[in-house]
Amino acid sequence: MGSVAAFDAKDGVISAGLCGFDINCGINSIRTNLKAEEINAKMNELVTELFKAIPCGVGSKGKLRLDDKQLDEVMIKGCKWAVENGYGVKEDLDSMEEGGCMEGADPSKVSDLAKKRGKPQLGTLGAGNHFLEIQKVTDIYDKQFATKLGIKEKDQVLIMLHCGSRGFGHQIASDYLRIQEQAVKKYNIDIPDRQLACSPINSKEGQDYFAAMKCAVNYSFTNRLVMTQWIRETFERVFKKTWQEMDMHTVYGLCHNVVKLEEHTVNGKKQEVYVHRKGATRAFPGIPALIAGSMGTASFICKGTEYAMKRTFGSSCHGAGRSMSRNEAIRTFSGEDIRKQLGKQGIIAKSTSAEVLAEEAPKAYKDVSEVIESVDKAGISPKVVRVEPIGVLKG
Repeated sequence: MGSVAAFDAKDGVISAGLCGFDINCGINSIRTNLKAEEINAKMNELVTELFKAIPCGVGSKGKLRLDDKQLDEVMIKGCKWAVENGYGVKEDLDSMEEGGCMEGADPSKVSDLAKKRGKPQLGTLGAGNHFLEIQKVTDIYDKQFATKLGIKEKDQVLIMLHCGSRGFGHQIASDYLRIQEQAVKKYNIDIPDRQLACSPINSKEGQDYFAAMKCAVNYSFTNRLVMTQWIRETFERVFKKTWQEMDMHTVYGLCHNVVKLEEHTVNGKKQEVYVHRKGATRAFPGIPALIAGSMGTASFICKGTEYAMKRTFGSSCHGAGRSMSRNEAIRTFSGEDIRKQLGKQGIIAKSTSAEVLAEEAPKAYKDVSEVIESVDKAGISPKVVRVEPIGVLKG
């Protein structure tokens, strides 16, 4: 599950640590009407062209160069800015959590250092567990719900894009973690770990963080939509069709590390609470929950339920979860061996370095199928569609 915590909207707290450093690390799922067999012959070309189109890796810089005014617009307007500037279409916003923009973002609450880090990184994948996968549908468990999402048959090709707010969000989190470490002393708040530093929600520190966090949320939504459009354009070049002809519409886009003001039933009464989801995703009734596997393993599209609203503040897990640290994985696995193993599975993988493949080796993660069975059988987020990667890009 990661961690999910909710605090009363009147006298609770808000925590930068309980939100996480990669604010709005999240997923876009994009469908196509292509079949796996149609793209297999062009997979090497497709992965190579995507790797050229999508900047990857630690510290990677994008093709966009934002000025101060443009960055402020991204922070405030989110994906509305993207659509206005030719990245994505209005229909994308209809298939995204918050419509791709959280209201109430305030750029004046973001440090100059965070803005400096954010300017060159819009439209970049980053590194770590972030990825771009070309996937094929292997199983459909809920045909009716899958059809609503435009997923109709086995071997249909989907694309999954997993990334976050890059150095911009990390800097905002770092800035406010330091501020909240002081707030804990100022307001005499007792915490078991400094990473849980927080401030009263209605304090200046609390509201400043919430407004700055929304800036990172909107930046991240925009980051994914910009890359979504570049993915579409890459498919157009490779397959000589328009992305509309290939039905490359957003299935759904959601965020993981986030704080939201929501209404939930607590002890039998409706109550406004600030829900913190770190390493967790929203699982509201009838809404897709995108749950990523590890590199080379399956991912799942699930759906939220009323039961999740009662038991988990409408939340589910966001992925398989690591069972081994990155350093241990690098010591244990060879990146080139991982590449060869993936090749034997019919998966073409491209990365900025072999070390990246080692640290993200499938065996460094829990078995995603077991994780999905737990949330499915618990009634929190029943599975709808299972997909497997056939092409992988890692930073």
